[in-house]
Amino acid sequence: MPDYGTALKPQKRLDGKVGLKKNAVLPTIILKEEDRKPLQAWQDANEVPIHIWHVFYDVAFGIAFDKAQKLIEEGYIQPTEQIFQAPGGATTRKSLYKFYYHYGFPLGDALEEPKLTAKHIVDKNGHILPYVHFEGGTMSLRDEALGVLRKMANAED
Repeated sequence: MPDYGTALKPQKRLDGKVGLKKNAVLPTIILKEEDRKPLQAWQDANEVPIHIWHVFYDVAFGIAFDKAQKLIEEGYIQPTEQIFQAPGGATTRKSLYKFYYHYGFPLGDALEEPKLTAKHIVDKNGHILPYVHFEGGTMSLRDEALGVLRKMANAED
């Protein structure tokens, strides 16, 4: 990920708000537009703060849902359209938000890397959809992540 460690800078496309170039390659925490309302409704109904976690091969990051919503509303994060292909051959376009790891908190680091194996799905039209399957591996939670969990647990008491 060549842009890992790059500092956020004012961006013209964000009306001067800090960010990175549009095609930056770095760890992000992803939220689909279609999930925003259901997650907000659940959080409001249950009065339990939601955090979104994204685990990569060797590191993981998290962000509070409320912070993600605020970053979207304030224009720091813009939607990206992504095309998903189902095993049946159908394609779907979805809007999603990719939050730079800078906005989140570190969750953990790999202690033992997972084993990567090649797998594939053959759909009803004979299309072959290859993918990588992660198996095994272990991760330790960082103190920052444990602090977030403890803070949330204490807020419920």
